[in-house]
Amino acid sequence: MGEELVVTERTRLRRMRHKGSHRRADLDAVLAAGFLCHLGVVVDGAPMVVPTVYGVEGDRIYVHGSVASRSLVQAPDGVVCLSVTHVDGLVLARSVFEHGVNYRSAMIYGVPHLVTDPDEKLRGLRALTEQSSPGQWDYVRQPSRKELAATSLVALDLTEASVKVASGPPDDGEGPDAELGLWAGVLPLVTRYGQPVADPLLPAGIEPPAHIAERAGRVVGEP
Repeated sequence: MGEELVVTERTRLRRMRHKGSHRRADLDAVLAAGFLCHLGVVVDGAPMVVPTVYGVEGDRIYVHGSVASRSLVQAPDGVVCLSVTHVDGLVLARSVFEHGVNYRSAMIYGVPHLVTDPDEKLRGLRALTEQSSPGQWDYVRQPSRKELAATSLVALDLTEASVKVASGPPDDGEGPDAELGLWAGVLPLVTRYGQPVADPLLPAGIEPPAHIAERAGRVVGEP
């Protein structure tokens, strides 16, 4: 895929366009920094937004969930909306009007398809696993045929998407409210991994593998 995403009526940036992007590299960066998305679908004639995990492989994003599968059965040509958001901090200004949030977000539209091919399903599940826990796919037992048959996996092409990023301090530092003598700035929000907690039924002497242990204390989303 090229450096620029194709702009459609759904992804055209209208409000705060200076914060938006249609660059594929910016989309990749937002997706690489997380593993949880919200998938908007229509089920039984009503809209539903479902939190679920995702994994990216090439020009395709895979999501796990039976609700999405139900929506595809009911409307096989229906468009879904997938969003990913990372909150980086609270922007605390001198006035309530100027308060805001620093964030990185992506919205992806498209007609997904239910993955039925066993080889693609394995690739998609591997992408899901490695997105959240790099190294885990090769460490644990992989799915059996029965487990694969019982797993719902949906694929969506990364062809129709947009990105928005907000960063920086409040916008009222040079306005009349600057004379109020109030503190203003950014309260960063950082999520880190804690120390691994063993399963209570785990036999003594089995330590977490390096790919898990080494993540303790690291910021979520950083390589």
